[in-house]
Amino acid sequence: MRTAMDAAGRLLVLEVVLPEGDEPHVGKLLDIMMIALVGGRERTEREYAALLDRAGLRLERTIPTAAPVGVLVAAPRD
Repeated sequence: MRTAMDAAGRLLVLEVVLPEGDEPHVGKLLDIMMIALVGGRERTEREYAALLDRAGLRLERTIPTAAPVGVLVAAPRD
């Protein structure tokens, strides 16, 4: 993915971002459903940052929304 991006480009990802710790969150129920039904999973901000890093990107910020999803903003890694 990184090779297709200009140095000034940004990748916006709209996803459920799980909170760290044991606090209740609707995304945790979605996580259980994804694991059981399709073998996927929801992730924390730290896990998204690691995933983006493997793709040659760095997580710049996460923008919370009123919905259960957040907007993850990633940029090419220097």
